[in-house]
Amino acid sequence: MASEKNNVPEHVTIIMDGNGRWARQRGQERLYGHKEGVESVRACTELAVEKGIKYLSVFAFSEENWDRPVAEIEGLMQLMLKAITMETPTFQKNGVRFRVIGDFSRLSEKLRKEIDDCMKLTCNNSNLQLIIFLSYSGKWDIVQAANKFMRENSEKEGAGQLQMTAEDLAANLSTAGIPDPDLLIRTSGELRISNYMLWQTAYTEYYFTDILWPDFRKTEFQQALDTYSKRERRFGKV
Repeated sequence: MASEKNNVPEHVTIIMDGNGRWARQRGQERLYGHKEGVESVRACTELAVEKGIKYLSVFAFSEENWDRPVAEIEGLMQLMLKAITMETPTFQKNGVRFRVIGDFSRLSEKLRKEIDDCMKLTCNNSNLQLIIFLSYSGKWDIVQAANKFMRENSEKEGAGQLQMTAEDLAANLSTAGIPDPDLLIRTSGELRISNYMLWQTAYTEYYFTDILWPDFRKTEFQQALDTYSKRERRFGKV
């Protein structure tokens, strides 16, 4: 929950959209936009640390994105691998804990190892948690949470009459232990959340901007934070 003192959100999440359009506008291939988008992640991470935001999460690759052209997918995964390798020392320097959430089953062994190594190395950092949602979908998350709950309780006495509560489901989501987002930002003018954190964003404030992700830097991030600071969150209460 946002701090009442200065109204800085505790958890900001971003749907990074518009890389392909940004590249096409410049006569480049889509991957060029994805590469420039990495710079926006770096800029937003820096501002999050400066502002005292404790969790910054970004939607990097959805479950549906696996249907994109193979060459683009391979390029994206190579870009992810390179970015993690290059940024790990910076994470350590700035006290950033790096985490990745999603279905790892379709990721290469090399990428999974790089992710695991970085997460282990930065696990004690406490200035900011940078969370990458990779091969993720909100529906997948809810289904895996329900299946996990059933597996863990199927052999208990009275399991046939067992009913899962909202608290049970939340405790089994891939984001368990991470506060729900206070603010969700989506770039590029699209007005939807595209199967992203469907459960966790029930009371999240949304901020939509026409700016394409590679152009979304500190100034644009600050504008979103300023807009958020003027909102009153009642969570269904008066």
